[in-house]
Amino acid sequence: MKVLIIDEMHESITPLLNEINLEVDYRPKIKRHEILSIIENYEGLIVRSKTPIDAELLINAKKLKFVARAGAGVDNVDLEELEKRNIQLLNAPEGNRDALAEHTMGMLLSLFNKINTADQEIRNGKWDREGNRGVELIGKTIGLMGFGNMGSAFAKRLSSFGCEILAFDAEKSGFSNEYVKEVKLEELKEKSQILSIHIPLNSKNRGIVNYKFLSEFKKLNYIINTSRGEVLILKDLLKLLQEQKLKGAALDVLENEKIQNLNSQELFVFQELTKLKNVILTPHVAGWSFESYEKINKVLSQKIKLLVEKSDN
Repeated sequence: MKVLIIDEMHESITPLLNEINLEVDYRPKIKRHEILSIIENYEGLIVRSKTPIDAELLINAKKLKFVARAGAGVDNVDLEELEKRNIQLLNAPEGNRDALAEHTMGMLLSLFNKINTADQEIRNGKWDREGNRGVELIGKTIGLMGFGNMGSAFAKRLSSFGCEILAFDAEKSGFSNEYVKEVKLEELKEKSQILSIHIPLNSKNRGIVNYKFLSEFKKLNYIINTSRGEVLILKDLLKLLQEQKLKGAALDVLENEKIQNLNSQELFVFQELTKLKNVILTPHVAGWSFESYEKINKVLSQKIKLLVEKSDN
């Protein structure tokens, strides 16, 4: 079975796939037009985010048996087209959930304790203890929007901080455990002081976290987004922060992450957010640790192995 890899991957990917007798064509610099011209020769395709896996790309993929996404999100893959062509989709949220949970925890602690602003002030010769007084997590109610691999991993980290952890997931139920309580969306909005977003990007979730949605929370002070930028409307978040209806935000993702190519409205919102000391920004790296880079390969290779074995039987 021949597998085409079109994005940069940890160096372990080729030997891992060779171990299960796959022929690997590792071409991280390949352009889209080149993929279109050769995709017909491969049974497997491994991707990150280089190009949409859509009808145009798949129409010539006559041999393709699987598409493997090296990460958690699959919003760059046309799921209907894969199903129509009986092509399996694999992804690896188990590979980067620990990295994302730790990063989200770090963003929350930095936000509460003003670590980022205090550091900058001291570097500029300002020693302000009172202005950098922190907030404790203990006793707070944290609402998780989404309780898949990422939400559950974050909840596990939070469990030692003495918080009440609530979780709502539109796609699943029956997941309450010793440290998290499953709730309906209404209860999440009623009780959450901190909202952490862990939902996938799809047609139902795009722009779901907007001004109206957030205004329906009775006690909300802080919001964290480490899922996908397009689920949270940034101009609405900015408005709530400027109106002091929110005390702070931590964002690892943006609606448009090509910050050198923002339109005028996007640029205005982005620049206003960067001026706010109660906003923490990181460049979509929550699940992107040195360890997760390799763990994703191990998860994907095992899933591919199971798929190959199943197809051989």
